[in-house]
Amino acid sequence: MAKKNVFYLVFFLLLIVVFYGAIKLFVPGFFTQKFPPIGIVQPFAFKNQEGKTITEKDALGKVNVVNFFFTTCTSVCPRMNNNLKSVYEKFKNEPDFLMLSYTCDPSRDSVPVLKRYADSIAVNPFKWVFLTGDKDSLYAMARHSYMVDDPKTSAANLETDFLHTQFIALVNRRGEVLKIYDGIKPTEMNEMEIEIKKLLKN
Repeated sequence: MAKKNVFYLVFFLLLIVVFYGAIKLFVPGFFTQKFPPIGIVQPFAFKNQEGKTITEKDALGKVNVVNFFFTTCTSVCPRMNNNLKSVYEKFKNEPDFLMLSYTCDPSRDSVPVLKRYADSIAVNPFKWVFLTGDKDSLYAMARHSYMVDDPKTSAANLETDFLHTQFIALVNRRGEVLKIYDGIKPTEMNEMEIEIKKLLKN
């Protein structure tokens, strides 16, 4: 009788293992801990470095890496974009990967200026998109869509308001901001690359 009980116990344990193995195989991400998004990308329309209007629809269905910078920056931005260039090189051949870099200084960073900048770092304009537009709209995206800057830091006067952040947003295919990374910390950039790989598989 005892042997029969052991047999049944082993049999049911094997069934459980097979069951969970099948779920893991056929339902990707089932065992991944899920957290609510920290932001949702709102509708937008900005000009890219080619002079083409880009909207949120161009980013949907793709894994997005998003940052804010300005071409005349000599401190944080060059370090951040240098780290992002490494990310770009790793994922530039992935059809469902897209990088978006919004300017913080649209009065200087016109379409031609962004074009020269993009050309200087030799990137595909369809994979790494540089965007410019109205200052208030750009800053609203940073603070209310991508959550890379605290809305409380905004100045009452738009003319004196200035955004300068080293943080990078990772956005999934549904336009949900999942996590913010420090763009000048190699450890966080490595973590972001791991997450990008996971998102591209889903």
